[in-house]
Amino acid sequence: MLTLKNLSTADLKRPLSNLNAELESGKIYTILGRTGAGKTELLRTLMGLDDIADGRLELDGQDLAKRPVRRRQMSMVYQQFINYPHLTVLKNVAFPLRRQGLSAVDATERATAALALVGLAGFEHRMPSELSGGQQQRVAIARAIVKKARILLMDEPLANLDYKLREKLREEFPRLLAENADGIILYSTTEPAEAMELGHEMIVMHRGRILANGAPEDIFDAPATVEVAKLISDPPVSIVDGNVSGGRIVLGATTHLPTPDFVLPPDGPVQIGIRPDALSVGGDMPAKVVLAEFSGSDTIVHLALDFGAAVMLVEGIHEFSPDQDVSVALDTSTLLLFSADGKNITERRSNG
Repeated sequence: MLTLKNLSTADLKRPLSNLNAELESGKIYTILGRTGAGKTELLRTLMGLDDIADGRLELDGQDLAKRPVRRRQMSMVYQQFINYPHLTVLKNVAFPLRRQGLSAVDATERATAALALVGLAGFEHRMPSELSGGQQQRVAIARAIVKKARILLMDEPLANLDYKLREKLREEFPRLLAENADGIILYSTTEPAEAMELGHEMIVMHRGRILANGAPEDIFDAPATVEVAKLISDPPVSIVDGNVSGGRIVLGATTHLPTPDFVLPPDGPVQIGIRPDALSVGGDMPAKVVLAEFSGSDTIVHLALDFGAAVMLVEGIHEFSPDQDVSVALDTSTLLLFSADGKNITERRSNG
């Protein structure tokens, strides 16, 4: 168990503030947040590269902050690869094993297997300068994996790799844990889909704080705050201002929403979260297209409505023109309801 207790750092640019988490062995934890959220700073602090200003960091109940970096049983992969330019690919990966005292034969065997795992079989005797950037990143990943460290820290390690290789390596992470039952993987990313798919649990960070921590599906279904709702989906949840009045939700001046699925709070201001797939073409709600863009097999349409801006996700590739008038429908059953100060107050009626 890796435990963070009220952990804070004194970094003036991106300080971490009062972080609390319990990370269990045998699990992958994805850390989701925008650039600058504090993800890298958290990993560096765990590794011992940045100092703790307050709080406590424990591994199995022992104070980890008192251990030097080399004794923390951790290995880290950075987004920007770091390799030894004077060593071959094989020697780069075998280097930490040799420092641990393994024989040349054993180190070579494990390093060769790690290179095969990341798709670099046959590249053992090349120099880093002979590799592409993506291939050099794979060397760095193999060197971290080969150590079989108790805790593997990965700072957006696949961001510079092609799609197929990212998928292949993601599939291998659970197997790495299966071979090391005491292992913990912390994997930071800016991509909500990657965080949701890869992690047993997800940590959502923003401005040096942990906003949410738990099962990805729970965080997605019930984001604790407006900020969490914005962070956990791509395209993001649209947030618009509204009011509860006379037992109904009112958006803007004239849009009254049917709300049979919700227990509404007392009359007053609220914020409404609209998921991208809650909007669809063909309703009676007027809107104007601001921008349309393609994402894989979907079309993302940015809309201006009477009550604010919202994003609509349309399955398939469709042509929309800027300033085009469209009529859309809103599925109110998936709306998220937040208080004026941003806290989730969504309460759905029981079917019973």
